[in-house]
Amino acid sequence: MSDLGSEELEEEGENDLGEYDGERNEAGERHGHGKARLPNGDTYEGSYQHGKRHGQGIYKFKSGARYIGEYVKNKKHGRGTFIYPDGSRYEGEWADDRRQGYGVYYYVNNDTYTGEWFAHQRHGQGTYFYAETGSKYVGTWVNGQQEGMAELIHLNHRYQGKFLNKNGEEGEEEEVTLMTVVPKWKATSITELALWTPTLPEEQPPADGTIQEEAPGPEGGGEPAEDDQALADLSEGEADLTRPGEDDEDATREAGHEDGREELRYGAIDQGNVNFEEEESKQGEQPA
Repeated sequence: MSDLGSEELEEEGENDLGEYDGERNEAGERHGHGKARLPNGDTYEGSYQHGKRHGQGIYKFKSGARYIGEYVKNKKHGRGTFIYPDGSRYEGEWADDRRQGYGVYYYVNNDTYTGEWFAHQRHGQGTYFYAETGSKYVGTWVNGQQEGMAELIHLNHRYQGKFLNKNGEEGEEEEVTLMTVVPKWKATSITELALWTPTLPEEQPPADGTIQEEAPGPEGGGEPAEDDQALADLSEGEADLTRPGEDDEDATREAGHEDGREELRYGAIDQGNVNFEEEESKQGEQPA
């Protein structure tokens, strides 16, 4: 992935004044804060010193690119962010209008380079991450090329060795087993659990020796009331059987009268028979 150098997007020089609206010094130079519209269509807003961009400022190119950062005598110098027309951007250190020092470049394909720069080039120690494959190169760069001792790490293996013009010259390749890291916790103490069984208090017998029946509980709906009514009816019937009533006396009395009448009737019959026999004995046998 090539880098777009800011040399391809040259800013207007100090002699291309254009329109200016801002502070000036006694000599009439742009000095302090101001806004400028340059003849090529670029714009700048920020600090000036003796007619030059100096300090913090924002430079917008007509192509859509822009730089936000520090200037020293019309040159990008210090820390700054440059956003290129293709959408890539560099965030880091600048020197003499070039990417130089430590910085991060974000490419349009989501690759990234993090490390040292010199004269717009990846130079020194740095890490390049390949978004498409998930691999990364960690090692030395020379003038934008992978060169020197480095490590190329892939998803399931890695290569360690010496690179020359982006190719591994000699080295060792090793398989890497990827393991899923599972969070673990350490218990400070372990307590054994026991099942809890409720114990009911023993019921004490009453002092007088009688057993009290339990009153029906709230559960059971209306059935206990019906049982109570049946017990009440049964008790009344038992009371009728155990207690002599007027019906029994009338029955006994009636039975006595019947017995008396039977005795009188049988007595009359016997008396009649006696009289008939006496009369018959007096008349004798009658002729046929």
